[in-house]
Amino acid sequence: MRRVFVSFAVCVALSASAEFTMDRSVMADAYWDAWNDDVQKRIDADIEAYRKADAAVEVSAPDGTEVQVEQVSHAFFFGAHIFNFNQLGTKARNDRYKALYGTLFNSATVAFYWRTFERYPYAPRFEERYEDTEAFWNACPNPKEQPHWRRPATDPVIAFLKTRGVRIHGHPLVWGNNAWMTPSWLWDDFCPEAEKIALQRAASVSIPSWDAIASPVGVKSGSWERAWTRAWQEVFAKFPEEEIVKLAPTFFKMQSAFYEKRIRDIAARYGSRVDSWDVVNESATDFARFGKKAVRGLPFDKSHYGPMPADYVFQAFTWAGKYLPQTAWFNLNDYNNNIEFVEQAKDLMANGARVDVVGSQMHLFNPKESAAIARGEFSKTAYALTHPAAVAERFARIAQAGRPIHLSEITITAPDNSPQGQMVQAIIMRNLYRAWFSVEKMTGITWWNVVDDCGAPGEPSISGLFTRDMEPKTAYFAMDDLINREWKTKLTVPAAEGKVTFRGFRGRYRLSWKDAAGKACSQFVTVE
Repeated sequence: MRRVFVSFAVCVALSASAEFTMDRSVMADAYWDAWNDDVQKRIDADIEAYRKADAAVEVSAPDGTEVQVEQVSHAFFFGAHIFNFNQLGTKARNDRYKALYGTLFNSATVAFYWRTFERYPYAPRFEERYEDTEAFWNACPNPKEQPHWRRPATDPVIAFLKTRGVRIHGHPLVWGNNAWMTPSWLWDDFCPEAEKIALQRAASVSIPSWDAIASPVGVKSGSWERAWTRAWQEVFAKFPEEEIVKLAPTFFKMQSAFYEKRIRDIAARYGSRVDSWDVVNESATDFARFGKKAVRGLPFDKSHYGPMPADYVFQAFTWAGKYLPQTAWFNLNDYNNNIEFVEQAKDLMANGARVDVVGSQMHLFNPKESAAIARGEFSKTAYALTHPAAVAERFARIAQAGRPIHLSEITITAPDNSPQGQMVQAIIMRNLYRAWFSVEKMTGITWWNVVDDCGAPGEPSISGLFTRDMEPKTAYFAMDDLINREWKTKLTVPAAEGKVTFRGFRGRYRLSWKDAAGKACSQFVTVE
């Protein structure tokens, strides 16, 4: 598997930021009873075992010469989505936002949500147009009401990330969700009226259309999505797959063709430039619904989202393997990390799908939950997401898939944005990041909403690392302290017998020393 490292100049840009000082008093004793010294020692031991490696590097330095060993990049991926590229209202805010990529974050998730990526059929939004520019967003009085809010054109984002040496993750290629992903023009424009009428009359239902072009995603889509899903579930209950396809053959043929075309088009544009993909997002529920079989051979899938192409999860990996290069990592991503998710990954691989990574999510959306956690009160949801015992159990289960793990979406909301509330968010984040970083198969962690009030509709407004005007919150300093201090190796070791030996976090290093004549020497090495 390929690793991409950020440059030294970018990596140290944040090294002068304020150090994080923890105020343990904002958390009740009951919280610290859960995150006790024994838990912390076990996390430290696992970090030492799984995130570090021994190195023996040949150098031309004379014996006894002091060699400075300085880590300049991580092998581990510390990421965030970059959905608000140039959208924050002023150049100063946008510059501070973009400066995080390559300093705090060495990986970025780029939005490829189909509904907004291809608002019109045959017209994917690769290139920047005026409505994608910083000038447009800086003058926009109502950014969250725009249909492409949090959905920048992909060309300028990927070009920017390449200049910063940042690893690029595409999200997602296939997802059945109708409010956020599937364009309604598939049904509206590519199912002939005669087929629509025949299907709806036969099932005695009305399948709604929706003007996705004029309506902001998520603002008006909830009621439409519920009506769409409900209508199709009624159709599914009345007819088997073979009978439904006979009523609307053109639609099902075009649906599958457009899914394949989407992957082919994106691969042709970015195949060599995007490092990994969420090939399929949030499909474990369907796997259980389909009798735990990835390949069934039916004419289409009766997904809980609505109609999907036949064996759509397996087929998506097949198309990805056909059009994308071997160097790209293929992720199976889900929030539903029960045993069915593990079984799904295994079944896909048993049928020949290339699943390189399994993805997990963790969204602590409710500010009241965060406040309760600070009091040491773990609800069922909070326990499952944030208690150290539950975290260990969750990732032990996911590891049974036998693949590296990407914690692909993280939300940790502050109870409020008071100094105490920000400290609560920072402490929850710090303990969880340490626990996640200690998981043997973990390969990366991706924070979701970097900036307050920039999430999707319904998501909390105070879950960012920065306020809406891009002022850093306490959680930013806590994260920077982990990534750029605690988890960066910097030491001095003596040369002996033409080499230096040391133990450090996996990643890229610069070794520097002075030779017998006082001349500065250096070399770079990767510790794996």
